[in-house]
Amino acid sequence: MPNRLAHETSPYLLQHADNPVDWWPWSAEAFDEARERGVPVLLSVGYSSCHWCHVMAHESFEDADTAAFLNAHFVNIKVDREERPDIDAVYMEAVQAATGQGGWPMTVFLTPDAEPFYFGTYFPPEPRHGMPSFQQVADGVRRAWTDRRGEVAEVAGKIVRDLADRQLSFGADEMPGEDELAQALLGLTRDYDASRGGFGGAPKFPPSMVVEFLLRHYARTGSEGALQMAADTCERMARGGIYDQLGGGFARYSVDREWVVPHFEKMLYDNALLCRVYAHLWRATGSDLARRVALETADFMVRELRTNEGGFASALDADSEDAATGKHVEGAYYVWTPEQLREVLGDADAELAASYFGVTEEGTFEEGSSVLQLPGEQGVVADAARLASIRERLLAARSRRPAPGRDDKVVAAWNGLAVAALAEVGAYFDRPDLVAAAVGAGDLLVRLHMDDKARLSRTSKDGQVGANAGVLEDYADVAEGFLALASVTGEGVWLEFAGFLLDHVLGQFVDPESGSLYDTATDAEQLIRRPQDPTDNAVPSGWTAAAGALLSYAAQTGAEPHRLAAERALGVVKGLAPRAPRFIGNGLAVAEAALDGPREVAVIGEVGGDLHRTALLGAAPGAVVAVGPAGGDEFPLLAGREQPAAYVCRRFVCDAPTTDPGELAAKLSG
Repeated sequence: MPNRLAHETSPYLLQHADNPVDWWPWSAEAFDEARERGVPVLLSVGYSSCHWCHVMAHESFEDADTAAFLNAHFVNIKVDREERPDIDAVYMEAVQAATGQGGWPMTVFLTPDAEPFYFGTYFPPEPRHGMPSFQQVADGVRRAWTDRRGEVAEVAGKIVRDLADRQLSFGADEMPGEDELAQALLGLTRDYDASRGGFGGAPKFPPSMVVEFLLRHYARTGSEGALQMAADTCERMARGGIYDQLGGGFARYSVDREWVVPHFEKMLYDNALLCRVYAHLWRATGSDLARRVALETADFMVRELRTNEGGFASALDADSEDAATGKHVEGAYYVWTPEQLREVLGDADAELAASYFGVTEEGTFEEGSSVLQLPGEQGVVADAARLASIRERLLAARSRRPAPGRDDKVVAAWNGLAVAALAEVGAYFDRPDLVAAAVGAGDLLVRLHMDDKARLSRTSKDGQVGANAGVLEDYADVAEGFLALASVTGEGVWLEFAGFLLDHVLGQFVDPESGSLYDTATDAEQLIRRPQDPTDNAVPSGWTAAAGALLSYAAQTGAEPHRLAAERALGVVKGLAPRAPRFIGNGLAVAEAALDGPREVAVIGEVGGDLHRTALLGAAPGAVVAVGPAGGDEFPLLAGREQPAAYVCRRFVCDAPTTDPGELAAKLSG
C-alpha cells in the first residue's frame, strides 16, 4: 500500500512511495504526529540520481522488518534535497559540524521540535568497515530516547545553540581588489594538478566556476598561467572518461585523479556550467576541441534532458540495467568491452575504436569493461569519416541498451543556468535552434514558475508547479539566464523579468545592515537556522550568483541600488579568496567583472549582425550587451543613441562609437 509520498511531485520521493516505511513528506503535520506519539523523527535526505541513496533504500527501506521497526518507533520523513535545499543545508551543516564530513544519503534523528541529536550518512544493513548497521543505529537512538530523554534534549539544544552561534566571516565592507585576486590565483596554482589538470586529488570534480575565473583573469590581466591552467584542465576533462565521448555531456565527477572513471550520473547544472565554460574557452583561444565540446554538451542537454514542456530535467541516473545480467549497476549504459566493440563494428573497425577510445582487454572499469576516453590521437591513423561512422554506430547500439532513469523535475535555478549557456552557445556558433531552446525554457520559467508578483517556485514536473518556494539561487540563476537572453535576442522583456526577480533579492534576501545574503526569503518557512552559505560548490552559491546578476543588471540599467548590493555582497570574496579560492570560484569570476567595470556595450543595429555578434564575443569580464534599432526603447543603454554603431562605456566613461567590428573587438578584448 503506498505511503504518504504517493501524491508528491518529486521523482525521488515517488521512488519511495511504495516502501513499507510509512514515509511522510516534510510538513508541520509530521512533527505534530511525533509530538502526539512521543517519538523522535528520522529525517532521510537524498536525491533521485544518488547511487548510495538507492543502495540504502534497497537494503533498509524496502526491508519489511526494518520498516516495521521504524514505523513503530519513529515518524519517518523523506526529503528531496533538490526540492528543499534549505532543509538540506541546515541539517548538513549540523552533520558536518558533528562528524567532520557529510554527503548523501543524509540520515539525521530529530526531536519533535526538529532539533537534531544524532547524525550520519549511509548505514549498511549489517556492520561493516567499522560502521554499525542501520538497525543498530536506529535501536540505539530508540533506547537513548526512551531511557535518557533529558540527555537527548540537552544534546539537541546544545547543537541548535552552536549552530545559531556560528558566524560567517564576511571579509570586509569593500570588494576584493587586485591583491586578493592575485592571492587566489597563487592558491589555485599551488593546488593545481599540472600533470592531469584540475585541482586536488581523487575524487576530482569539474571546476567549472574556477575555470571561468581563470579565463576572466586572463582576459583582464593577460596572465598566461591562468589561461594555461584553464585550457589544460578543459582538455584533460574532454579527453577523459568523465566526458561522454559518444553522446556528449559530462558526468558528475571522476573517482580517480586522471578523469578516467566517472561517477556516471549526469546533472543538468554541471553540463550547463561546463557548456558555457567551453564556449568561453573557445572565445579566448579558438580551440576546435572547446568548440566541439560546447556544442556537443548543448546538444546533449536538448536531446536528453529537455522535457515536453520545454524545460530541462534535473539529471540522468548513474545506474541502469545491465542487459546481460538484468541487474541495475552503475555505468552499464556507457562502458564497453572489446567483444562488444567487435559485435557492433566488426574486427577491423573494432580494433581502431579500441585504440582510439582506450578500450583494453583488462578494462579501465569493472569486470573487464572500459570507459571510453580519448587518451591521445597520436598513433591512431584513420580518416575523420571513418571515425565519425564508428561513433555513429556505437551511439546507435548504445541507444538500444536499457537507458538510465531520468529525474524529470525542473529546478528553476538549474534551468536558469541552462538558459544562459544555450543562449550564448547558440549565438556564438550560429545555432538558432539552441537559442530557441533557451527561449522555450525561459518561457516555461515565466509561465509556470513565476506568479503574478514575480515570486518563484523552486520546481515543477509534467507542467505542474511544486509547492516549495524558490530560494536565493533560483532568483539569481534565473535572472542570469534572462539577462543572457536579453543580450542575445534583443528582447527587452527578459531584462524586465530579470529586474522583477532581482528586486525580490533586494527586498527578501539581503540583510540591510551587513549586505550579506540569506539562502531563504524573509517570509520563508522558519527552520532551526536561516541558511546562509556563500561558498561555491557543485553550483554557484545563491550569494555569489546574486552578486553577478545584480552587477550585470546594474550595468544594463544604471540601477545604483543593485550595483551597491552587488559590491557589498562581494565583500565575502575578499575574505575567502586568499584562503579557499577553489570554493569561491564564481565569486572570483564576479569580482573580475566588477574590477573590469563591467563594460556596457550598446549596439544600434541588427540583432545577429556583425556588430552584435562581435559584442557578444568580447572577452572583457562580465560585459553586458544591448542591441536594437535607432530610437528603440527595449534597453536603457540604447536611449539617446541614434547612429548605427557600437558604443562601449566603462565606469561612467564612453569611447567613441564605432562601426568597425575589428575596432569593437579590440575594445572588448579584455
